[in-house]
Amino acid sequence: MKPAATPATKSVRLLRIGEQVRHALADVLARREIRDPVLEAAIVSVSEVRVTPDLRAAIVFVHPLGGENADAVLAALKANARFLRGEVAKKLATKYTPDLTFRLDESVAASAKIDAILRQPHIARDLHGDDR
Repeated sequence: MKPAATPATKSVRLLRIGEQVRHALADVLARREIRDPVLEAAIVSVSEVRVTPDLRAAIVFVHPLGGENADAVLAALKANARFLRGEVAKKLATKYTPDLTFRLDESVAASAKIDAILRQPHIARDLHGDDR
């Protein structure tokens, strides 16, 4: 008899599958297997993949290097979502391959903004305890 699945074991499984999907997508994007001029010109990083508990859908958070052409890159990824899903299916050993929904990763911009604030002279002085 199988032990009952707890929320903790479910989340570990979802995290593992999300990472597998992330690695598969990153591999396809790095090899430039998509014949789209926008995606061929951009370097896209896949920062996170969140998979639903039924494994039918996944939200893919992406960020183009430098943040340039973010809307065009997102539109190109959405247009090629079916092809990307097929490539993920080849590399994933699950019964279902999730439908991919792409979103821009806003955490990169937020962390850059926080870093810029912390580097301001009057903030840095307070952080380091300098009495100038």
